[in-house]
Amino acid sequence: MGERIIGVLGGMGPLAGADFLARLTLATPASRDQDHVRAVLWSDPTVPDRTEAALGGGPSPLPAMLAGLRVLERAGAGCLAIPCNTAHLWAEKIAAATALRLLHIVDAAAEALAARGIRGGTVGLMGTEATLRLGLYQERLSRRGHACLFPDDDEMRRLVTPAIARVKANDLAGATGPLLAVARRLAERGAAAVVLGCTEIPLALRGPEAAGSGLVLIDTIDALARAALAWARGG
Repeated sequence: MGERIIGVLGGMGPLAGADFLARLTLATPASRDQDHVRAVLWSDPTVPDRTEAALGGGPSPLPAMLAGLRVLERAGAGCLAIPCNTAHLWAEKIAAATALRLLHIVDAAAEALAARGIRGGTVGLMGTEATLRLGLYQERLSRRGHACLFPDDDEMRRLVTPAIARVKANDLAGATGPLLAVARRLAERGAAAVVLGCTEIPLALRGPEAAGSGLVLIDTIDALARAALAWARGG
């Protein structure tokens, strides 16, 4: 499969990083082990909480992320994928600290929207409070003609934030109902698709209930995995 090695800066949360490798494997056209691409996962769940750092003055996650980056560099990685949306609030500083190509999760999500035929227009966005409040998605999507709808404060407090915490506690079933309810509300308000802009959220929305909802849900783990696969295959 060539010499390109995907570096995965994971652990934020641990299940999202592990799921990224699973989605990468499932996205690869292969009939045998040797047809798959090479990847190295650094999973560090001790990285300080990204939302607390961005909004609450908690310790910065950047030093721990840069330490993981050095591990991936030594392992021979040629690109960097970070299966954590909120961690991308530090994307510019990470990119400035390495020669590796950073595959930005928002750009991957935008490509996934285009692949579904959604080029411009209003999309819903679900994510952590930090991701939404600090504009991680808004500027990059606006360049492609998208406007973003968000959950309101009550929906964040009662539904989205507790559901993300449930996923981190491995309670995927308990997170599905609240997250799907918010996605439906965003669609009712005019969103042509809903971007699952926290890598915990897709983990709870892959079951039959979400599949049968009729909603266009953009899985950012899948989107990033496909961007990494394209890079590994020479894109």
